[in-house]
Formats: sequence, C-alpha cells, structure tokens
Amino acid sequence: MTVTESAENVFDELESAVRTYCRRFPAVFTKASGHRMWDRDGREYIDFLSGAGALNYGHNHPEVRRAVVDYLLADGPVHGLDMHTGAKADFLTRFRDVVLEPRSLSYRVQFTGPTGTNAVEAAFKTARRVTGRTEIIAFTGGFHGLSLGALSASATAFKRGAAGVPLGHVTRMPYDGYSGEAVDTVDHLTRMLDDPGSGVDLPAAIVVETVQGEGGLAAADAGWLRRLADAARERGVLLIVDDIQAGCGRTGTFFSFEEAGIVPDMVCLSKSISGFGLPMALVLVKPELDQLGPGEHSGTFRGNNLAFVSAAACLEFWADPEFTGRIRNTAAHFGELLAGMARTHDQLGCEVRGRGLMRGLAFSDRGLADRVSRAAFGRGLLVETSGARGEVLKIMPPIVADPAVLEHGFGILGAAVEEAAATSKEEL
Repeated sequence: MTVTESAENVFDELESAVRTYCRRFPAVFTKASGHRMWDRDGREYIDFLSGAGALNYGHNHPEVRRAVVDYLLADGPVHGLDMHTGAKADFLTRFRDVVLEPRSLSYRVQFTGPTGTNAVEAAFKTARRVTGRTEIIAFTGGFHGLSLGALSASATAFKRGAAGVPLGHVTRMPYDGYSGEAVDTVDHLTRMLDDPGSGVDLPAAIVVETVQGEGGLAAADAGWLRRLADAARERGVLLIVDDIQAGCGRTGTFFSFEEAGIVPDMVCLSKSISGFGLPMALVLVKPELDQLGPGEHSGTFRGNNLAFVSAAACLEFWADPEFTGRIRNTAAHFGELLAGMARTHDQLGCEVRGRGLMRGLAFSDRGLADRVSRAAFGRGLLVETSGARGEVLKIMPPIVADPAVLEHGFGILGAAVEEAAATSKEEL
C-alpha cells in the first residue's frame, strides 16, 4: 500500500479539527503486525499505545485474522442489527464457557451500540429503571465516555466543557487515594449517603474504574473495592464496573475486578472485547436487573458479526489454562522494568502508577510526560499521556508481548526520558 504526498494533505483539508492522536503521532501508517506499525516511508514503530486499550492482543493477530477472513470468504453476514446469527451464537457460547462459568458469574449479555460510551449509557438507563432513582455516583479522575449521560460521569473539565449543556444527575466522590492516606474515601462516601443533612441523594448506581485509564492511571486498592461493593449492596445501590479499558486481560485477569473478589451488578466492556480493533461493546447485567424492554436501548451496529467472530477467536486464548499465568509473568516483568526506570530517574520524581499491563510514569515536572511521549515518537515508540493535565506517561504494550519486546521498548523509552529531561534543563 502506498500513500502519496498529495493524499496526506487531505487530512488537513477535510478532516475535522477534533482529531487528536494524529497530532501527537504525525505519521501516515500503512501496515501493522503484532506490537509493530510501519509508516508509508517504511519506518518501524513499537506500539505501546495498543489502540488506547483496544488492541490487547496486538495488531492483526494471525489466528484471529484467519477467523475473520474465513468468515468473510464464506459470505457470513456482517451486519445484522440484533438478529440471531451463527457468529453471535458462537461468541455467546464461548463467552459463557470460557469466561462466565469458570468464574461462577451469572450475567445476561446486552449488546449496545459499538462504543464504550454506549455501554455506559445502557448501564445507567438500566440502573435508573431498576431502582426508580436518578442519581449516579462517579469518582474524581473517572472517564466513562463523551456522550452526554456518560460525560456527566466523566471528570475532566476540558472534556465536560464541550457538552454545551449542563451535565447533571451525577454526584462526584473522591477516588481511592484522592484525598491522601489520612482520608478514607469509602467512609466519606457512606457518611454522605447516610447523613440526611448531606444533600446527597441515594443514587441508582455507583460507577467505578478499578484503574483510571484516562485519569492518570490511579489504581484502586482491592480492599477499597470490596468495601465500596459492600457499601453499595447494603444501601440497595447498584455497582457498575467500567471495564472498558482495564478489562480483557489488561490488569492480568480477564476482568479487572477479579483480584478484589467482587461481583458487580453490571460490567461495561468494549475496546478489546473484540480483540481485533473491530467496534463492539456490551453490558453484562445480572439476570434480575435485565429490565429494559425491547428497543429501549438499541443501535444499528450492535450486531457487528465480524467483531463476534474475532471476539470468539480471542476467547480461545483464555481457554488455555496457562494463558493467565503468562500474562501475569509479562506484567511482573513489565513492573520490574518500570520500577527500574523510576529508580534510574529518581531525580525527576519518577513514580509508577497503575496495575498489570496498564501502567504509567508520573514526574514532578507535570509537562515532562508530554515531552517524553513526543521524544519517544521521534525514536520509534508510541506512548501516550494520561491525566487531566496530561501529566502521566501511559504505557500499554500488548498483553501478549514477550520479554524482548518489553526490553526493546523500554530501551527506547529510557533514551526518550533522557532527551526530554535534557531539553527541560536547557529551557530553564
């Protein structure tokens, strides 16, 4: 595939100013495989961006690609609204057998429109229908999508400011660690809920990310999550875990909440549930909560059969009893590399954030993460930033990356940190 110089101009001429990632990574990519991407000039990049969590298994995994291509060559239906298809049946069967039953989970699967924000909207509708209440509790640093209902629960002022209308029916509470070690934020939440003078109404649901992908890679402690789940259950409040970015193996287990031993009332999945970068989203709903009627939450593209095919193919990885162990070993090696980098750059106030293979590096200079990301791109590594000010370097390699890939990427990253830090000193 080739892209001409004149073709590149079409992006500036025709594409909306709302585009973002192409501004940070100004290349025209024409090929991708595994952990690597190539631009039109043949330059190779290591991808530690992973489609913002949509490519946990890397680009164009050969086994998944084969399943998709075979389905297309057999003229399998690609679009089907929510009609029954063999591809959907295969996915649901494998999801039950490989994911739900081994974890003793009983959920209905609601297919929503193909984006994560659509799954969050559906979960909020369900919670409000079931409880008859309107309010949602969300947390500082949280991100749940950009459609108006989900945006109300998202915290970043810049993104909320684009709404153009008031964003209501959400009460913000401090996330784990937000107020420092001296403040127990679950205790603060329960006091507000139980005090008739607090002004906080009993909500329909609490929505939480176990690791805040866009919120600076803050990670909730397992004990905090258990206490939050207990507090919700004791008050008849539904617990929604937004596992859109942290799920599908990103933290070391299929669901990010498994370590805490909790069972949410609803779970939102998207991004890597298809495993191939194909749009797909769903909500897992406890059967007794499945109370929306036919058509009350629908979408033309909720029946993406290609995504069902790729998702079912990816579940075969999880059918291997050793797969989770391999991910945990990879995450452990990843953590060691991060800790080593933090020690090496201790003078920069380098701090490791996150969990599993969803990690970040924060620096005392809040502008350094952005400069490191740009320096890394110049050296052939894709890493983005996270946090309300873009103050954390966000590092997400494929969960199937081998040790050599991680070490190669960290070699480039270390050089980028040195370059960015040196530039900072020169500017001073």
